[in-house]
Amino acid sequence: MANSQARRSQELQKLLRHQSLDALLVTSPADWYYLTGFTGEAGALIVDLRHVTLVTDGRFRVQAAEELRGVRVVEHKDGLYRSCGELLKSLRGKRVGFDPNQVTVAQYQLVKKAAGKATQLKPIGGLVASLRARKDAAELAQMRKAALLASDVVESAIGLLQPGVREFEVAAEIEYQMRKRGASGAAFESIVAFGARAALPHARPTAKRLRKNELVVLDLGAILGKYCSDITRTVYVGKAPARIRLWYQAVLEAQAAAIDAIGPGKSGGEVDAVARGVLAAYRLDQYFVHSTGHGLGLEVHEDPRLAKGQKTQLASGNVITIEPGVYIAGLGGIRIEDDVVVHQGRSEVLTRASRDFIEL
Repeated sequence: MANSQARRSQELQKLLRHQSLDALLVTSPADWYYLTGFTGEAGALIVDLRHVTLVTDGRFRVQAAEELRGVRVVEHKDGLYRSCGELLKSLRGKRVGFDPNQVTVAQYQLVKKAAGKATQLKPIGGLVASLRARKDAAELAQMRKAALLASDVVESAIGLLQPGVREFEVAAEIEYQMRKRGASGAAFESIVAFGARAALPHARPTAKRLRKNELVVLDLGAILGKYCSDITRTVYVGKAPARIRLWYQAVLEAQAAAIDAIGPGKSGGEVDAVARGVLAAYRLDQYFVHSTGHGLGLEVHEDPRLAKGQKTQLASGNVITIEPGVYIAGLGGIRIEDDVVVHQGRSEVLTRASRDFIEL
């Protein structure tokens, strides 16, 4: 793993040269883990053209020594961002990039003041994200395991769906089952939505009890070995009416068409349009209120995005979710989501839970 992280830092240094930057200030924990393997929760990384330096505090001195190889560690005494600025001031190069989506105005001001007038801070986003978007073999192996874990958990959760059970009881069992199977935690707050609440794409679990003849949406993800999974299944408790069956079939066809459309060179907008086109044929596209999918990895939402107008092209090694849905106010919603790897000439679906329509 240390060799992989050294290679990633070298790839980032190539990007810095291409952008005419002398250094990059990295403040995202997921980014600094990707580049160095450091799992601490406080600090910042400075990557220049020759060195990688972690700035952290005394709580993580021992941890950094155990986890890092080939990375200089600086223990700050007088504030993280002030110390980062002072370190940047000492560098020969004076063009320093930072991600404006991750650094607050107050943090920027602290760095700028300590770095001095000669240091130019340049807002530039997405450099590390562009590297993280393409998973290597070791990352893909870990994500396959995380996806299988989530698949097992969602199938287990479906077995809990009996009239009278409450949403938050199912959600609690989901997160317990993740941990029991080895996950370090949930990738996000699990979504358990019964009946009309299933029309809320990001419904949070409540005390609502499940009743007969209701839709149920289960959306969950596990973190395993630092990598996230994300899966959604929809079931019906009772005998589903014909219109529910038709809507489910439409969403399933939209997902299958989007998966078939995936490939290197395809844009996120093109894949999104394919899913919407299928739903439009069923006159359901007006009820599809979110994007078709998103990148997945160390975080549950990464690049690339699969949404209207997205020009970014997919590449081999991308792991993305495909999750079309329809949401009918007052009735409920249907969403089917799976994790998919983009390969040259094919796609690989990582999540394995059945997509057949289930009536309980």
